[in-house]
Amino acid sequence: MPPRPEDLTTDLPVAALRRLLVRLALGFSLAGLLAELLRHLGGLDHPALTLLSLSWEGNLPSWYASVLPLVCAGLLRWIAAVETSDRFYWNFLALGFLAISIDETIALHERLTGQFDLGGLLYFDWVIPAGLLVLGLGLAFLGFLRRLSSGTARRFLLAGALYVGGAVLFELPLGWWTERHGDDDLGYALIDWCEEALEFVGLTLFASALLDHLAGRRLRLVTPPAGAPTR
Repeated sequence: MPPRPEDLTTDLPVAALRRLLVRLALGFSLAGLLAELLRHLGGLDHPALTLLSLSWEGNLPSWYASVLPLVCAGLLRWIAAVETSDRFYWNFLALGFLAISIDETIALHERLTGQFDLGGLLYFDWVIPAGLLVLGLGLAFLGFLRRLSSGTARRFLLAGALYVGGAVLFELPLGWWTERHGDDDLGYALIDWCEEALEFVGLTLFASALLDHLAGRRLRLVTPPAGAPTR
């Protein structure tokens, strides 16, 4: 008779992971700000500045901007697997953050601009459907938030406000500036930096709240019995 599977358990290093996320967000944000200041005030035009700028795609900050929501999606799916209630909401959030990660990679939302042919604050008019989506999801998740502990709910709300403030609301002044001054000056760079930095902060705070929610739980890895076929 084959031996029973052995359970391998490991504690989640919440504090260490939180410190890592905070340092990465702070590092990318400060490096991006320094890159913009050196480029627009110092007159430097070095490839390293493009590599670190938060305004450019296909560089290190844009890579991390896609990794961070993917981390959140993984944590949410883990919570959904171990929670006994509200699994639908946890799984829905996991899918939502997976979609955010994909969008950060392919910039789908930017391709939606121009559907309404507006200007001024709504120059980037993709914020209209995005704002309606955020409002609808917020109303749909009110009950879920009430069932969370007060501390977790407050951190979720603060993280969401920071992220939406950066991803959606800061598109309003950015669009206004772009229409009048273009997208290659210090003003544009600073507004865009604030937008991206707020997204980093919001996602980092949310990931930290998820890590704390998982604190004390164990990741259980089950090894197959000796001699069992593998697939």
